Amino acid sequence: MSEAVPLPIQMSDAAANKVKALIAEEENPNLKLRVYITGGGCSGFQYGFTFDESSNDGDTVIEKNGIVMVVDAMSLQYLVGGTVDYVEGLEGSRFLVTNPNATSTCGCGSSFSI
Repeated sequence: MSEAVPLPIQMSDAAANKVKALIAEEENPNLKLRVYITGGGCSGFQYGFTFDESSNDGDTVIEKNGIVMVVDAMSLQYLVGGTVDYVEGLEGSRFLVTNPNATSTCGCGSSFSI
């Protein structure tokens, strides 16, 4: 009996359900949530979220509740062990990443440093 390989990055049920709702609105079942890292933000790196119809060579593909999330190899190295979540609060509704690799984050939670 083989053990399940732990995923390098997780997606919460709340995030999967929100992505599912957004894809339904777009009426395009081929859409995938792409999570990526860019330089910038007040802490050095910034999280990005977009929809993509395709996955690229080297992408890590994660499925949850019928939703596909893709992460490119460069971004994944900064996200290993993290969780993509969706929260609704006083600051508004947004996707965010709980990232154990971040040594500091900004107040808005959208940028971090390693």
